[in-house]
Amino acid sequence: MKLGLFGIGSGICAQPAVARRIAVRAEALGFDSLWTGEHVVLPDPRQPPSPAPPDFPMLHPSTALAFLAGVTERVWLGTGITLVAQRSPLVLAKEMASLDVVSGGRLLLGIGAGYLHQEFEALGVAFSERGARTDECVAAMRALWNEDQPAFAGRFHRFANIQAMPRPVQAGGPPIMVGGASDAALKRAVKHAQGWYGFALDVAQTKATLERLRRHGGEQLEISVTPSVRLDAATVEQYAALGVHRLIALLPQDEGRALDAMEAMSAWCDAG
Repeated sequence: MKLGLFGIGSGICAQPAVARRIAVRAEALGFDSLWTGEHVVLPDPRQPPSPAPPDFPMLHPSTALAFLAGVTERVWLGTGITLVAQRSPLVLAKEMASLDVVSGGRLLLGIGAGYLHQEFEALGVAFSERGARTDECVAAMRALWNEDQPAFAGRFHRFANIQAMPRPVQAGGPPIMVGGASDAALKRAVKHAQGWYGFALDVAQTKATLERLRRHGGEQLEISVTPSVRLDAATVEQYAALGVHRLIALLPQDEGRALDAMEAMSAWCDAG
């Protein structure tokens, strides 16, 4: 089982020194990947469906991962997830290509449509358009990364007669992993991505969601899941039996406990 760690740019890992120690140790232990979360803003006071209190620190994903790229050599660096509907695809394509370059081709681009309506409102982006914007953003970024003369004409974005260099190190651009368990997200993963990412799912929820994903044609996708349950050897085997390729464990919000948990989990690592 590939094992990753979630939360490398937030909470205690919003402190650069802590994030560096966690990242360096994770690579030494054989962890496959390090993953950020993302919210540009959180509602204050906290309101549903916000995942965290308004003072919870979250570094911008590409900033945190570029920093960690400089202190690691092999571990993959994942965005879990980037809210692409909130972005200009031209700016995001440049941002993520740059991250892929400075990391030597180690970016895994997790994306999602988003669910925090207060955040969309603050950013001036229509919440009802987030799915369509997400699909269009992926297509526009791939045009910028792959076409000799990039051009795109969509509902929200249009460009031609431009170049955005450098392009990503990884041929075709970084692998895209779509997050979310809605039917729309599952279909998006099948249509646009190389992988699917399920967050905070137990074994039964993972089984049910993967059955739906496969009905949509997702048999060939790489499957990553952040478990909602405490991991032990038997539980890791249960996820593996369902066809999960990577488990991305939540980091405890205490450095000592996080390092201890990493040591315990390293017995199940298969970085290959």
